[in-house]
Amino acid sequence: MTESSKNFLYTYLNNASPTGFESSGQQIWLDYLKPYIDDYIVDTYGTVVGVIQPTAPVTREYKVVIEAHSDEISWFVNFISDDGYIYVRRNGGSDALIAPSMRVNLHTANGQVAGVFGWPAIHVRDLAKDVAPKVTDLFIDVGALTKQEVLDMGIHVGTVCTFAEGLFVLNNRYYVGRALDNRMGGFMIAEVARLLKENNIELPFTLYVVNAVQEEIGLRGAEMIARRLKPDLAIITDVTHDTQSPKYDKKEQGDLKAGGGPVICYGPAVQNKVRDFIIQIAQDKEIAFQRQAVSRSTGTDTDSFAYAAEGSASALISLPLKYMHTTVETVHMDDVQAVIQLIYETLLAVKGNEDFRYLK
Repeated sequence: MTESSKNFLYTYLNNASPTGFESSGQQIWLDYLKPYIDDYIVDTYGTVVGVIQPTAPVTREYKVVIEAHSDEISWFVNFISDDGYIYVRRNGGSDALIAPSMRVNLHTANGQVAGVFGWPAIHVRDLAKDVAPKVTDLFIDVGALTKQEVLDMGIHVGTVCTFAEGLFVLNNRYYVGRALDNRMGGFMIAEVARLLKENNIELPFTLYVVNAVQEEIGLRGAEMIARRLKPDLAIITDVTHDTQSPKYDKKEQGDLKAGGGPVICYGPAVQNKVRDFIIQIAQDKEIAFQRQAVSRSTGTDTDSFAYAAEGSASALISLPLKYMHTTVETVHMDDVQAVIQLIYETLLAVKGNEDFRYLK
């Protein structure tokens, strides 16, 4: 990783990019990507696409996407009490169980306002009756004494709130922080673009490097951009669960490990020839990988690319992650580099339509 890449990683991961409000993070991502692409697209809702075109026009007929999503879980202000406490509702898959005592940033038109998710002290609770908090139990304290004081801070119903924790390194082995799901994916596909440029690679097709919005509320950004681009091939990267820590059931979730390499997915939305092609690349390049089976859907943007419009041959390369949708999401540094390498090597091996027709 270059020093520039490292600076980008920390800047991008520490910036807030809540679902529906991804613009600042998307600008950071695009600014980093611009030296490595020929053009870019920004759609109506903020999905950003870097375009890398081959020199020979005839090869532009084949279109390939590498994709991640840019949004993170968050909260919306839903009600402000007369005594200045703020109640919230989910924006995406936010976890009420982890919220009490967390620091939070409320994003107003005039900048961030710091707050905390308060919680009654252990001394005053009947522990025998303690249950997991519901979203309606949560409240944010911004130090205000009245509703008007909250409003004067620029906070109102609809203000979006994100957890405040930033990125750090654990035991010289893991990246830890909030929103690694899935801005680490955005980092990885940007690094693929950098490597293509710095190694003077001329691909025999048009490559779209896609950082999609609104995955956390139903894969919406990917659905929109897939219909617009209509790629022939889509390689998606997202996170999946490391199942080694306590409270996971390997019989249900599979046996996946952070540090064990990229996870290649089996499931109906994954086109078989593309998946097998990627596995062959991993084996040829001696990149350790893991396998995962899913049922009806992958739960990732792979589903949108697979089924949008006429359908795109799609595959999913996942990054194993501990503690998903918490403020301490954890990934292994080696896995990050391995995913980058696997996507890069796969692109170098793709020639065009003849590779992935389902029947020959």
